[in-house]
Amino acid sequence: MKRVFSVSLGEETISKVEEILESGPFRNKSHVVEEAILQLFKRGGKDE
Repeated sequence: MKRVFSVSLGEETISKVEEILESGPFRNKSHVVEEAILQLFKRGGKDE
């Protein structure tokens, strides 16, 4: 089940999400953000 989760992002981040959406296999902005968060969890939430 999906739930709405509102976030505020900077203009630069939004622009990057939109670029990824245009060139990648993602369905929509929510899909881009969800995949990014899942990748963060896989890394353990730590910077490389």
